[in-house]
Amino acid sequence: MEIKNKSIALLIDAENISPSYIEIIIDEANKYGTINYRRVYGDWTTPQLNPWKSKISEFGLTPVQQYAYTSGKNSSDFTLIIDAMDILYSEKVNSFCIVSSDSDFTKLVTRLREDNMFVFGMGESKTPISLVNSCETFAYLDKMLKAVPVNEEEEVVEVKDKEVKKKTPKTTTKTISSITPLRRIKEELTNIINANLEDDGWAYWSLIAQLLQKKFPGFHPRNYGDNIRILAFFEKMKEFEVKKLATVSYIRNKK
Repeated sequence: MEIKNKSIALLIDAENISPSYIEIIIDEANKYGTINYRRVYGDWTTPQLNPWKSKISEFGLTPVQQYAYTSGKNSSDFTLIIDAMDILYSEKVNSFCIVSSDSDFTKLVTRLREDNMFVFGMGESKTPISLVNSCETFAYLDKMLKAVPVNEEEEVVEVKDKEVKKKTPKTTTKTISSITPLRRIKEELTNIINANLEDDGWAYWSLIAQLLQKKFPGFHPRNYGDNIRILAFFEKMKEFEVKKLATVSYIRNKK
C-alpha cells in the first residue's frame, strides 16, 4: 500500500484490545501517514491492564486514565470519545484510527466522518458489523497476527470455491464473526463490474476496488487465509478475468 500524507490520531481501547497486537497496529497506521497522537485508554489501576504497561514506553504510547465509575461497563469509552472530539476541534489532524471491537464507538466514527475526517478502524473478527461499516476501511487484527492459533470453532470456510467443514470440540463456544462470507463478496463484485463496464467489456480495476472497499470496509484476502494483493486474490478465481496493460489493470466477469 502506498503511504498516504495523513496526520493521524491513534486512539486505542486497551480494555478491549490485546497488547499483542500493538506492533501490527502501529505498522498498519503508519501506512496511512504520520501518527501525531498515540493514546491508549483504560483503568490503569486494575491488574488486567498490566500487560499493556511494558508496551507504553516501547511504542511511545500515552496512557490515559479513566476510572471505572460504572460496574460492568468499559470505562475507557467515555474518555476516548471526549478526547476524540477535543482533537477534532483542535484541527491538528485529518484522520483518526479507532482501535476497538466495541460497537459503542460506531456513533463516534459517524460523527468524525461528518466533519470530513478519514476514519479507519482495527479490531478483532468479533467486531460488530455496525462499527466495521462505519469506517472507511477496517482491519481485523486477529487475521493479521500470524501467531494467533487457528480457530477450532465449527464453521464453513471457503478455500478455492470448496467448502471445508471444521469439527468443533464440544467444549468450544462459538464466536460470532462480522467477516463477510466470501460468497457474498464475489456476488457483489460481479454486480459492481457489470455496472461499470467500458465499451470494450472491461472495467477499470482502480474504480472497482474503490467501490468494493466502500461496500465492504473490512474486506481483505487475509480474512480468508490468503494474504496477497486484492487483484491477485480475485485473479485466481474462476469467476473473474484480469488484464494488465502498463500501469492500468482491468477486470471482467468470465463468460
